[in-house]
Amino acid sequence: MAKKKRLVITDPKAIRALAHPARQRVIDELFNGKVLTATECAELAGLTPSAMSYHLRALEKWGIIQRADESADGRERPWQAPAASLVISSQSTSAGRLASQAMIKTAMDGVLDQFVDMDADDPWDDVSSMSRSRLWLTHDEAKRFNEELIEVVDRYKKGRTITSHPAGAREVTSLIAVVPTGDPPDNS
Repeated sequence: MAKKKRLVITDPKAIRALAHPARQRVIDELFNGKVLTATECAELAGLTPSAMSYHLRALEKWGIIQRADESADGRERPWQAPAASLVISSQSTSAGRLASQAMIKTAMDGVLDQFVDMDADDPWDDVSSMSRSRLWLTHDEAKRFNEELIEVVDRYKKGRTITSHPAGAREVTSLIAVVPTGDPPDNS
């Protein structure tokens, strides 16, 4: 069965399910092409296998991950991502906003940790960056801007995974945030 290109999550409860650091750690690996058992996921997240199994079942409930074919020894069925990428589409409801905020905070904390954990003598430090801009855009321009940023990321992904990438390639995390600030204009 071929994977969908993108899994779009809109349900606030499903988004809230993503707001746990251990779940995000595992999701990062699964959506990067890995197929992992509950025990391997537990090692990644620093949890016991039984605690990790609980988290995996919760993610499965919302269709965020799925069971893969049985492992070679048949003892444990591994987990995989059902799509190549995961997109969170927050809803304009208070529940949707709160769920998205919790998930985004966890994700941003994880990226901050990656900046902090980078060795000072890492030869790739010159590509480590964060950019923050303020733009004055119309609603349509902001939507188009967001879509174009996602298209750029998709163009660079090139279907590469942990098991399928060119020699010399290294995993690089990107975080794109488009956040309207201030009060909306009277004519919105």
